[in-house]
Amino acid sequence: MDKDYFTRVEEARDFLAGKLPFRPEILLVLGTGLSGLGERIKALLRLPYREIPHFPVSTVESHAGELVVGHLAGKRVAAFRGRFHYYEGYSTREITLPVRVLSLLGARILVVSNAAGGLNLDFRPGDLMLLRDHINLIPDNPLRGPNREDWGPRFPDLSEAYSSRLREILREAARELGETIREGVYVAVPGPSLETPAETRFLRLIGADAVGMSTVPEVIVAVHAGMEVLGISVIANVNDPDNFQPILLEEVIARAQAAENRLTRLIERFIEKL
Repeated sequence: MDKDYFTRVEEARDFLAGKLPFRPEILLVLGTGLSGLGERIKALLRLPYREIPHFPVSTVESHAGELVVGHLAGKRVAAFRGRFHYYEGYSTREITLPVRVLSLLGARILVVSNAAGGLNLDFRPGDLMLLRDHINLIPDNPLRGPNREDWGPRFPDLSEAYSSRLREILREAARELGETIREGVYVAVPGPSLETPAETRFLRLIGADAVGMSTVPEVIVAVHAGMEVLGISVIANVNDPDNFQPILLEEVIARAQAAENRLTRLIERFIEKL
């Protein structure tokens, strides 16, 4: 029988505690086509996920699948190059185990990025969207089941899941770089099938500006753990449900990669300003 979740988290924490060169202040989760920021880190440690006890293994080709620990813009950071998704067959507890482990090792800020489909017709492919809020349509919650009060409250408050303080620092960094930033609501769906025109219309109707298949489970766990969260989406495509075009994953990845240099500069400047 599978080990108790809390035991698995603690074993992964104890393993990494013996490997980490320091306690990272900031945790970065780098999604589809965006893992190049990991190359900017002055790495003191690189660990493939498969070498860390109880970590899931990414099955998505565009995700590198390693933990990088080192310095970025003068700060102590850890970065997950590649993430895990509900559609890969993992539960949201399994998906978020790495974030939980790093929160227990001292990370107090989570910066999470993703590639998303634009639902707001004012958006354009390549835009960067600062997450103001989210809607969770993944039919699972990583906090479901027994709660450890020493890890966080049974019913965490998500009235400000995305820190207003961090968002203002990001806006300042964008102004300094001359980068235009959109802001909006991200909706997480289970995937892996992409949205139909009717689903796209529905997601717009409920107030979403962008849609993706990740991020929200990690954010829920980070908030539960008392971390401050900043989220950024690269808008990879925009689809009008009344003039719907096929969504090709290859194009999504290519557009995310095309925006990578801009996002890298922005996140580096943001971290400098913390």
